[in-house]
Amino acid sequence: MKALVYAAPNHVQIEQRPYPVLHDGEVVLRIDAVGICGSDMHAYHGHDPRRKPGLVLGHEFAGVVVEGPGAGRRVTGNPLITCGACDYCLQGRTNLCADRTMVGMTRPGAFAEYMSIPARCLIDLPPGLQAESAALAEPAATALHAVDLAARALIRPLPEARALVIGGGAVGMFAALLLRSYGLQRLSVAETNALRRQSVARHVHCEIFDPLQADPVGDDACELVIDAVGAKSTRQAALRAVRPGGVVMHIGLQDWASEIDMRKLTLSEITLIGTYTYTQSDLRATVSALRDGVFGDLSWVEQRPLDRGAEAFADLHAGRTPAAKIVLRPHG
Repeated sequence: MKALVYAAPNHVQIEQRPYPVLHDGEVVLRIDAVGICGSDMHAYHGHDPRRKPGLVLGHEFAGVVVEGPGAGRRVTGNPLITCGACDYCLQGRTNLCADRTMVGMTRPGAFAEYMSIPARCLIDLPPGLQAESAALAEPAATALHAVDLAARALIRPLPEARALVIGGGAVGMFAALLLRSYGLQRLSVAETNALRRQSVARHVHCEIFDPLQADPVGDDACELVIDAVGAKSTRQAALRAVRPGGVVMHIGLQDWASEIDMRKLTLSEITLIGTYTYTQSDLRATVSALRDGVFGDLSWVEQRPLDRGAEAFADLHAGRTPAAKIVLRPHG
């Protein structure tokens, strides 16, 4: 079968790979759509030691079961494969399972015509939800999980807050769109890429600015700041922008370590929350939200065939596309 393989830092290529072996409790999917995630880009740049050259990346997928239980089902699924027995799994907090593995990291991923995955990871698609939209459930669920955690930590209801989203990539876009759908009116998005700023302005209808040129938000201004980048500079910007008693939601992991203003965090009683992916219930809720149009028409998402995957990675790397998300189609 055809697959897009991470061959070396800054290089992916189409290769022929063996058809997946069907193991007990698993299914084989025909992949109809798969998104390029920021973590795939992180691996592409050679910055993720867990993802080694020779790996088929990709974990944002939708397709059809072609072998195993439920053949013919249209599905998306949770790429996190958890133990199901630890305290976190029994609590429904499967994203915190210490024994988790993941497609596109510890086993071949979805940048391929076919992929195997445990059947328990699957979520059926509702009628009318196209594969290209369903493949967005994974990044959208990351945003939903983060926004819902932040909303529970705020002192006042979310619609009363002023919010800043740092980063106009896919998770930042989904977070901004979800905040709007939850009734939040005072929203700003910081994004350095001019093409993405245009896309955010067109689809989210909020204040959008280049943080390298100006800071219209100012210090101590927002009850909620979502850092969807996770760099040293964005962490510092988030702590500056949040007002006393506010919440900083940290999603991105561009840099793995940096100093933050612990004095402000302490003296201003800032709630700093780290978040990782989502739960299975978050993913199900997100599939329903995509069906119901909560995230809008998704016209900011770009689609390309898998054969143009190397070009898509290169364009994302160089900032040549306004699309915060590129979805690849392995079957044309």
